[in-house]
Amino acid sequence: MASEVEPRLSGATPLIRCVGLQKWYGAIQALKNVDLDVGYGEIIGLVGDNGAGKSTLIKILSGVHPQDEGTIEVEGRMVDITGPRFAMQLGIETIYQYTAMVPEMSIAQNFFIGREPLLWGRRGFGIVDRTRMRQEALDGLRGIELHLRGPDVPVKSLSGGQRQGVAIARAMHFRSKVLILDEPTNHLSVKETHKVLDHVVELKHQGVTSVFISHNLHHVHPISDRIVIMARGEKIADVARGDTSVEEMTRLIS
Repeated sequence: MASEVEPRLSGATPLIRCVGLQKWYGAIQALKNVDLDVGYGEIIGLVGDNGAGKSTLIKILSGVHPQDEGTIEVEGRMVDITGPRFAMQLGIETIYQYTAMVPEMSIAQNFFIGREPLLWGRRGFGIVDRTRMRQEALDGLRGIELHLRGPDVPVKSLSGGQRQGVAIARAMHFRSKVLILDEPTNHLSVKETHKVLDHVVELKHQGVTSVFISHNLHHVHPISDRIVIMARGEKIADVARGDTSVEEMTRLIS
């Protein structure tokens, strides 16, 4: 296992800085002047009840929706995250609760979907390098100690936890700097839940920042460096894990 990468010291330029983010959906204000710094090599637990603004915030960071007001900096540079592909180019990858994979396609095909390496040609027209896809997918799975039957196995044959593992391995392969995980342990068994949590901790060991969104505070609290709590579109707390507890988090959320 690689040595742990410590989060940058306070005062240093954060990996992501959000200032004054606001978002409306018609007459409903989903985000209200949200500030958030995301550091290097840390795990942030993002929690709150339904309608708190968590999903809106991550959709802005992942390029699904633009903010209406406010600014975003990535590594000190002001950016407009105009779409998911641009977010990925910035190193921001999102794994949703129901990971976007094609069940009938193989692990290797899903690993590279939209980013297939070519023997020759250009994107959308050329010959795909399937040998490279299989080998790199296999290497990626081994990198997070996810041992499956092989890269040609169809995704539909995998469990929910295994699919989350494939998505995490894919993000690491493409050198994501920030991995946003939206309810990654929902509907998983206890064993699979622990495996996914281990993957998130391993990301930190390899210097990847994670933003971990979950309703299950018992999953978030043990692995997070910081806990960010949202309610009614506002950030109401941003505290180190050691300065709060599951009971205090529950009280703030409710």
